[in-house]
Amino acid sequence: MKLYLDPGHGGADPGATGSGLAEKDITLDIALKIRTILVTNYENIEVLMSRSADITKGLAERTNEANSWGADFYMSIHINAFNGTAQGYEDYIHNSLSNDSVTAKYRDLIYAEVIKLNQLIDRGKKKADYHVLRETAMPAMLSENGFIDHPHDAALMKQDSWRQNVAQGHANGIAKAFGLKAKSEVPVPGTIYKVIAGSFKLRANADDRVTFLHSKNIEAFVVTTTISGETWYRVQAGVFSNRSNAEARLQEVHNVGITDAFIMAEPAASSTPSPQPVPTGYAILGPTYLSPEQMNRFAKSVNPNAPELGSYYLTFGEYYGIRGDVAFSQALHETNYFRFTGIVKPEQNNFAGIGATGPSNTGASFKTPEEGVLAHIQHLYAYATTQPLLDKYPQVDPRFHLVKRGSASTWTALNGKWAVPGTTYGQSILSNYEKMINFTKQNLDTILQSL
Repeated sequence: MKLYLDPGHGGADPGATGSGLAEKDITLDIALKIRTILVTNYENIEVLMSRSADITKGLAERTNEANSWGADFYMSIHINAFNGTAQGYEDYIHNSLSNDSVTAKYRDLIYAEVIKLNQLIDRGKKKADYHVLRETAMPAMLSENGFIDHPHDAALMKQDSWRQNVAQGHANGIAKAFGLKAKSEVPVPGTIYKVIAGSFKLRANADDRVTFLHSKNIEAFVVTTTISGETWYRVQAGVFSNRSNAEARLQEVHNVGITDAFIMAEPAASSTPSPQPVPTGYAILGPTYLSPEQMNRFAKSVNPNAPELGSYYLTFGEYYGIRGDVAFSQALHETNYFRFTGIVKPEQNNFAGIGATGPSNTGASFKTPEEGVLAHIQHLYAYATTQPLLDKYPQVDPRFHLVKRGSASTWTALNGKWAVPGTTYGQSILSNYEKMINFTKQNLDTILQSL
């Protein structure tokens, strides 16, 4: 598959400007990230970019180049502006095309994946007579990724993690639209891959690096090692049994400006190493790794009558950028695996104990299990970030505005806040999460052994 990837504007043409940002810079960064994701993770894809630096290039030059190259798809990345009053995501195909056209079907798949990750208001799928949509000989799509002059959208644009998510959404959609096959890898038995994001003589410097990585939603912790009789403090940003996963994490670390990070391959301690403990500084914001089925299966291993809420934790977790599987672990802790042996009752659908302070105040109630999970994720969002609440869903958390915004970026930072005194509250959540990971791994091993 040949993808022509077109970051809008560039050079003498800054595109839209606002909030101290220029469209040409944001589009280039997103496009470069899309290219990296696709060529790193998928087979049989070629990517030609209209520009990979801040250069001036006309519209006709771009479409002529794509046509001459014989691209299979033209993807143009843009940022919007409208006097500070509009916000959100929208995308375009040419206005001569029907909703049943091949281009429309490609756009539908890409649109669905981008919306999952971009934290923007959904302005819908649109059509227009733009040059890059009209003059291309192949299916073409243009995405407008937020409004640079709107405070909410611009604040997101300034975050590298947001630009990475937007790129990931586009890449996921393109992979689905064109049936791209993920690169296969033959793992080296008994080998683990550690991502090392710095090595320091002073512990304080290592701690500073960990704090920085956490601020970028990358989990990390300090490991002490001895080299030539001297103590060094390494910052480890993950350990993996699959090298491609380690390379993906390494790219995340490089994307936030740590250029000296590297992968270190080591023999595993045993042929079936145990998963690494979840570090206590694990961020609340971040991806959800476990599937709904894996979450539900773990809950039912303890309580066979547990409701199946995994899909809600995945959906709402991905939308708000919260680790939905760890939030699910928190719900297990709060409800005793949905057995509700405390003061909150099952009919309240209050899986996070929101507002529950004692027998005389059993906390909030929600109409449905779905609404209860939404309230839980919104409450975590209040603690984890100072950003305005995204408005795709209604605010159902009754205590959202009572939270000191951004006061807990990690799960252990919830100690004494979500639960009082709760000195080990976050550790209990992460302990549950580690059990869930171990359970999932053991079940996968059992399934593989039975094949």
